[in-house]
Amino acid sequence: MTTHLTLTPGRRPDGRALLTVAGEIDMSNTDTLDTAIAATEGPLVIDLTAVEYLDSAGLSVLFRHADRVELVATPLLAPVLEISGLAGLTTVHGLDGT
Repeated sequence: MTTHLTLTPGRRPDGRALLTVAGEIDMSNTDTLDTAIAATEGPLVIDLTAVEYLDSAGLSVLFRHADRVELVATPLLAPVLEISGLAGLTTVHGLDGT
């Protein structure tokens, strides 16, 4: 069974590509996430503020694209992003609640 995940592409006011992600990211839907990221050319901001759960399969997808993505997250995701090392490979905004 696929876990509910919503992906909404868009643009930030500065023109950079934006992918807003909502729901849960797990092994049942990482192919969809990976396809959406890969389909966007150039730098990409991924907004994870509405993500409630992120497992290792989801982290693997983000690691694959770490060289060209910037993440926006909440303190809820801070432990997994920091302990996994992903926060050290890419810019992550919002981990401190600001």
